[in-house]
Amino acid sequence: MASAPAPREPAAARLAASSPWDAEADDTLVCLAVRQETHDVKTFVLAAPEPRRYAYAPGQFLTFAFEIGGETVHRCYTLSSAPTRPHAVSITVKRVPGGPVSNWLHDTLKPGDTVRALGPMGEFTCFAHPAQKYLLLSGGSGVTPMMAMARTFHDLGESRDVAFVHSARTPADIVFRGELETMARLDPAFRVHAICEADAPDEAWAGPKGRLSPAILREAVPDFLEREVFVCGPAPYMAAVRAMLSEAGFDMARHHEESFDFGALPEADRAAAAQAEQALDAEGQDQPLAAPVTRTFRVEFAKTRRVLDCPEDSTVLDAARRAGIRLPSSCAKGLCGTCKSKVTSGTVAMAHAGGIRQREIDAGMALLCCSKPTSDLVVER
Repeated sequence: MASAPAPREPAAARLAASSPWDAEADDTLVCLAVRQETHDVKTFVLAAPEPRRYAYAPGQFLTFAFEIGGETVHRCYTLSSAPTRPHAVSITVKRVPGGPVSNWLHDTLKPGDTVRALGPMGEFTCFAHPAQKYLLLSGGSGVTPMMAMARTFHDLGESRDVAFVHSARTPADIVFRGELETMARLDPAFRVHAICEADAPDEAWAGPKGRLSPAILREAVPDFLEREVFVCGPAPYMAAVRAMLSEAGFDMARHHEESFDFGALPEADRAAAAQAEQALDAEGQDQPLAAPVTRTFRVEFAKTRRVLDCPEDSTVLDAARRAGIRLPSSCAKGLCGTCKSKVTSGTVAMAHAGGIRQREIDAGMALLCCSKPTSDLVVER
């Protein structure tokens, strides 16, 4: 009598996966593990219910749809994992005081729970800018895309000249500290430098103290002017780095930056500003006999019962802001999906950048940040 086949180890099945994960077909991810990185930072390891392989460029992000308090809340998180480990992905999240999503993740998400995600997407990656020498500059939670890049080079055994300079509040706030130190010990071409603003309660910081400065940068990376530079962190940090590099004579064509928090990006008032500039430019010119007619459409928000007029050359989001109506939004580029809404009546012309699936479009969803009306609209908001 033939013996029954031995049960297959789930880890072996995951490693044997050959099918790629396709968010268009299935946007569900299961939380596999939660890891405490620092006192207020956790990493969440995620994978599809069925074994899948994940292909992405280090530095890219996923857009998540979290169900919190009966509402769907969208957030973008950079993958801190490396594509060289293709059987799962991970995001690393800092708890933000009063932050509805970061606190929900820290307090609620546990192994076995599911979330929905779209992506990966984004152009902030070392793969798009190949170089022999890199400088990775990060502040706080901006460490995540840099970690993905560093892990990728390390896993591939690429003795690439990488200098990683991270700014933190205290030694206790240096995310991935142990792993970074191990990578630097094993690979002489990889150098890591940390800068802390203050000591931790149980550790006096012996390294550079304060904030990143030209003197600290030159001391840590004397040849920084020769490197391809990637910067990520809070907006003030990135602005300071940008000014520092420019004043030092750095070739800013080799400077690349991205905010780790899409909510920190500038508000999408660029269209209104551009229209104002055009109007000002036209004041000093002879006026044509007949100006082109711009059609205006009626937009009704069904839940709030607000109504506005939206010109055909304006996005619905921009028109709403000019009317004093606040709508959820973040990237304003058609990437993150935060402004995704159901259009129950009417049509729009939408030029998105990957933040919505075709099946959602077919179901009447639209990204208001990049949708211009082609008729009167009713929006389920």
